[in-house]
Amino acid sequence: MINLFSVRSIRKILKDKNILPLKRLGQNFLIKEGTAQTTIQAAELNSKDIVLEIGSGLGTLTKEIAEKAKQVIAIEKDSKMIEISNEVLKEFKNIKTIEDDALSFIKRKPKILNQNYKVIANPPYYIASPIIRMFLELPNPPSLMVLMVQKEVGKRICSEPPRMTKLSVFVQSLAKPKVIKVVKKDSFWPAPKVDSAILKIIPLKKTEKQILDKNEKMFSSIVSAGFSHPRKKLIKNLSLGLDISKEKTEQWLSQNKINSNQRAETLNIDDWLNLTKTFQYKI
Repeated sequence: MINLFSVRSIRKILKDKNILPLKRLGQNFLIKEGTAQTTIQAAELNSKDIVLEIGSGLGTLTKEIAEKAKQVIAIEKDSKMIEISNEVLKEFKNIKTIEDDALSFIKRKPKILNQNYKVIANPPYYIASPIIRMFLELPNPPSLMVLMVQKEVGKRICSEPPRMTKLSVFVQSLAKPKVIKVVKKDSFWPAPKVDSAILKIIPLKKTEKQILDKNEKMFSSIVSAGFSHPRKKLIKNLSLGLDISKEKTEQWLSQNKINSNQRAETLNIDDWLNLTKTFQYKI
């Protein structure tokens, strides 16, 4: 079988098909086998697993997944990549490749998303955050996700007070994220401009989501208002963003033992959940 971790092999495959890597599709091919193995180990795969792979490319990770999982459903937008991966992986009978845009696929909620499944993804950097959010918002989220993301995005998602972000609050309210490993840019060909990170996300069970199932929209509105101007004080952001007086906002914050002069980045997940529980005004 062709060595998909070899730059020489990748170049030859692409040259034979008269293809150049497309920057707009994030086509930076993984060439470090150790990184692939770390990704697979993080996914805790077994012979019963159904894995949804986002951005399968040449099939480098697809092969590694197929050797351990029951079935791989690979989503790839580029038809030329699918043509190559179908040839390279033709001996595997447990791989189904679908030509589709990842965000459109998730939005349609196909039948696979109704069963128990895991996600392994190496998407273009610019759609990594929307993909994470969309999966976590599904009625039946994956049991586990392992994604290759921009290093700074991985760090932001896993940040803690006093460096929380809107993204970290959202993800951590619905899941437990962890950066498994920083991946240097020379682990890919062509090399991207920045380093990456292997990010593992374990969605919370329904019983762990506390009040979010019933108050998700309110929670989102409160967090969005709080982070509307990250360098400004909470009292101003919440008062303006939720259209309530500063006096009522201060009472509300005080009720939850939060200083009105704090900034949103200093609050933890429990603070945001408590603010949602005690919010009594129309928005």
